[in-house]
Amino acid sequence: MQMEVKDQPRYAVVAAVQLPNVTDLEFEASLAELRELAKTLGLQVVHTFIQKRTSFDANAYLGVGKRQEIQTYVNGEHDALPGGGQIDAILVDHEISPSQARNLEVEVGCEVMDRTMVILEIFHRNARSRAARAQVEIARLGYMAPRLREMAKLAGPQGRQRSGVGGRGAGESHTELDRRKIRDRIAELQQEIDAMEVERKTQRARRQERQGLATVALVGYTNAGKSTLMRALTGSEVLVANKLFATLDTTVRVLHPEGIPRVLVSDTVGFIKNLPHGLVASFKSTLDEALDASLLLHVIDASDPGFERQLEVTDVVLAEIGADVLPRIRVFNKIDHVGDDAAQAECKASLQARYPDCVVMSARRPEEVSALREVILGFFQRDLVEAELFLPWSAQQLRGEIFSNCQVLEERADEDGAIFQVRGAADVVQGLRDRLGRP
Repeated sequence: MQMEVKDQPRYAVVAAVQLPNVTDLEFEASLAELRELAKTLGLQVVHTFIQKRTSFDANAYLGVGKRQEIQTYVNGEHDALPGGGQIDAILVDHEISPSQARNLEVEVGCEVMDRTMVILEIFHRNARSRAARAQVEIARLGYMAPRLREMAKLAGPQGRQRSGVGGRGAGESHTELDRRKIRDRIAELQQEIDAMEVERKTQRARRQERQGLATVALVGYTNAGKSTLMRALTGSEVLVANKLFATLDTTVRVLHPEGIPRVLVSDTVGFIKNLPHGLVASFKSTLDEALDASLLLHVIDASDPGFERQLEVTDVVLAEIGADVLPRIRVFNKIDHVGDDAAQAECKASLQARYPDCVVMSARRPEEVSALREVILGFFQRDLVEAELFLPWSAQQLRGEIFSNCQVLEERADEDGAIFQVRGAADVVQGLRDRLGRP
């Protein structure tokens, strides 16, 4: 009888330098975030090493004494880990240079992953669509290219061998060849993305040609509850997981139950502090759903003590992609996680006093989701017009289109056909009127 073998747990330690201009609250919030990122990667953080310095050590990020402390811990002078495990990685809460990473790795004797590398690895594992996979690969290759020389040093003399004698590649080191391969691969991937972008724009144009279409994009910090809210607003089955970057690929669904106008809701990749600029750029097509939207729902975790910092991060990223000019509703989610009813009421009053037009709710409470739906519909119905449409008896096949695209306020009939008093988007009403042929 074959016994099931469970995956061995993987352990990591976190190392971080606190600079003088970083408050204790900001520092701890960043560390907590890195621990959550580690959890998403399947790593269990067993210890955190902190050092206060006026600047990062130019050679290996941390000072000599702290590096020695970590080296001693990693090499066995720690409490026994469950399952007889060992430390698999050191997670550094900053993006560090290739030489700093190499020197730290050599001295401590353990793989070093800086914050950017952790995020890139999560994106690599979680990307599902062809476009997302290509975008992530470009970001990873861009991150690896300047680090090839340091990797060659770690590999020893064989990492610095010359390529053969003669031929076009003569005299090139493996590092130079690898860099050329990376450039070629990035160019190839970019061509694929450009082709997919043309196709995506065509699909988007077709959606926008549909009469009565309105679009809403959910944006916000990762793990703010966007996917839960998406499922509640649309009645669709989308992935809901309590981990960072559970959603990487854009999901588009119809607001449910449908109203007038018909509203499409899209989820987007979550934002995070110090999101690598390469990923902001490479995920531009995903974030373009926000640019294409008529309305943004900025989802914020009301139960997180550091929500103000998260709110600022989202604002900065939206500004980077040019989406900060779009109409926006702040939605403070997870109010049910704040405490008892009294604590929730106090929190709600405080938030509404500071952000007068915000919505405070829980995506798990149907009545509050319904109220948010009315706010969304109300936004789009502000510009609706009332008009009279005449439908001749000979064109009754268009009756369904009127009811699908407009709110019918009144219906009456005469000997020539039906007369509808409707409410709908101006372009939709005009389009129907043009097709019906009578003022």
